[in-house]
Amino acid sequence: NSRTLVGASGEYSDLQSISDLLRRNALEDRCTADSLYEEETESEECAKEVWSYLRAVMYNRRNKMNPLWNDVVVAGFKQDADGTTSDEPFLGIVDKIGTAYEDDILATGFGSYLALPLLREKYSANMEEGEARALLEDCLRILFYRDCRALNRVQIAKVTKESGVLVSEPYELDTNWEFKGFITNKGEMGTDGGW
Repeated sequence: NSRTLVGASGEYSDLQSISDLLRRNALEDRCTADSLYEEETESEECAKEVWSYLRAVMYNRRNKMNPLWNDVVVAGFKQDADGTTSDEPFLGIVDKIGTAYEDDILATGFGSYLALPLLREKYSANMEEGEARALLEDCLRILFYRDCRALNRVQIAKVTKESGVLVSEPYELDTNWEFKGFITNKGEMGTDGGW
């Protein structure tokens, strides 16, 4: 929906299955709504509802010994009791076995090992958007340097109460390969060529 951002790492085909499940669930909600007219049914699922649904799906698939091989991050806003969007932001994660939790800072995959410590060290609740973007780009740059299968072409997304989900156009991070350790042939150092 327009107020919830879902991001994931892991198996792409399983992510497509999750996307299909979420679309099917949203369609079922619309078809079973009290009104047939779109303007009268503005009660989309909030981010916390999507997160709870994904937690149940992931846990169920794990119990059937057929897990969806993804870690899924859900971001957005919570809902008030009357169904309106709350001012309280939501950020939650569900892993491949159905473990779910909420936090102010989350990462999946390789980012949970390298980027999460940096985010915890430099994050503050009152950061400006430009500062947050610069911190995120620094984390993505470090991940790019450390993963031989990564690209420096990224997209950054955010959720606002006014505009909903906003996803940037793809762009390339500036990188610097002048560090001598990056260009020295490892075979010349008396090693087997590995790190």
